[in-house]
Amino acid sequence: MGERQGAVEGVVVTPRHADFLVIGGGVIGLTIARELKSRYADARVLVIEKEPALARHASGRNSGVLHAGFYYSADSLKARFCRDGNRALREYCEARGLPIRRSGKLVVARDASELPRLDELFRRAQANGVEVERVSEAEALKIEPRVKTYERALWSPTTATIDPVRVVEAMHRDAVAAGIEVCTGVAYRGRRQDRVLTSDGALAAGFVVNAAGLYADRIARQFGFARQYRILPFKGLYLYSSEPEGALRTNVYPVPDLANPFLGVHFTVTVDGHAKIGPTAIPCLWREQYGWLENFRAGELLEVLGASVGLLFRAGFDFRGLAREEIRKYHRPHLVAKASELVRGVRREDWKTWGAPGIRAQLLDVRRRMLVMDFCTEGDDASLHVLNAVSPAFTCSIPFSRYVCDLIHGRLHGAAPGAPGTADTAPDAGAARAASGHASPRLD
Repeated sequence: MGERQGAVEGVVVTPRHADFLVIGGGVIGLTIARELKSRYADARVLVIEKEPALARHASGRNSGVLHAGFYYSADSLKARFCRDGNRALREYCEARGLPIRRSGKLVVARDASELPRLDELFRRAQANGVEVERVSEAEALKIEPRVKTYERALWSPTTATIDPVRVVEAMHRDAVAAGIEVCTGVAYRGRRQDRVLTSDGALAAGFVVNAAGLYADRIARQFGFARQYRILPFKGLYLYSSEPEGALRTNVYPVPDLANPFLGVHFTVTVDGHAKIGPTAIPCLWREQYGWLENFRAGELLEVLGASVGLLFRAGFDFRGLAREEIRKYHRPHLVAKASELVRGVRREDWKTWGAPGIRAQLLDVRRRMLVMDFCTEGDDASLHVLNAVSPAFTCSIPFSRYVCDLIHGRLHGAAPGAPGTADTAPDAGAARAASGHASPRLD
């Protein structure tokens, strides 16, 4: 989270009908639309995006990291798609001449207590078929001379960084070339019988795919889904270094606390070779609160405050402590001090520029009182709703789109395929199983 805003322009005239209507023009919406068009060549595939350009939200504001896929437990969809998605997006960028930096990643231990968790990450890498090496402290220093680690580290050679906006731009061009209609500045407004209402009029849709990110749960409820879910938005910010290009060779991450949904303060080497630290991860007061009062909506404020207060008093993990720590990260000296635990030669005066904020559309299961950490979808023979597609969703987007289109094909033909971690196949009326690489925090 916390990257520059996208600016991908699209079509402005909205058709009156579509065989497949995709709501949301982010990377998930575009990859699903492209996959649908590849399978149903004669179908009319339409993407509507409420913003005047694509990649204005998470798809253009994410870290730009192509994750390798070793954080996630083997029974999760994230594990299933991240490794293959990493390879697919690297190949996509190379084929189109898009910038990509193959800087890899070191995961370091700060003391002896973190070594068992480092070993667990290595075990998960092996289970997921992800290329990861155990390296000694001396070997880690050869990879990154400034790194700090206790005894050993993990080296992920397939982790890379890209420019997410450039990727979305390319996917948009590919979509249009394939005959997909992409309409920007067209917002979903609701349903009326068999019509979808938009800011540019009503249209008939044979099948609706909801990939609306921060508003996916609200749209899903209008179709009869997401009854037990709410989006809880988390804001992320990165702090950028003024050090010259190449001052840091590789991404450096701490061993994460597997009981929490975030990876901790880390160093990312951007596609242009500069470094940034972060991100923060604090609940927003409303869904698109990029600035103090930007996009203010009173109803969302009450909704988010209600959910956050519930976490403060009923969370089964230390939500209060987590919130306090995340708030402290907004204090620049504290954030820089946390980063200095991983890398030598970190000077406060080199870290002064905050990047644009990004917002994570985190799904909350209000019935089970837990954060849903894996991908989650619900649907029927007329619509499918992507309710939870948080990090590493950008990395996973290409194989995830194939999975979604398999679900759609199954629903259209009366036999949706099963998979763990999704509401489509959960035995208790569509409750998503929280099966990410991090233990999903229970809220009871």
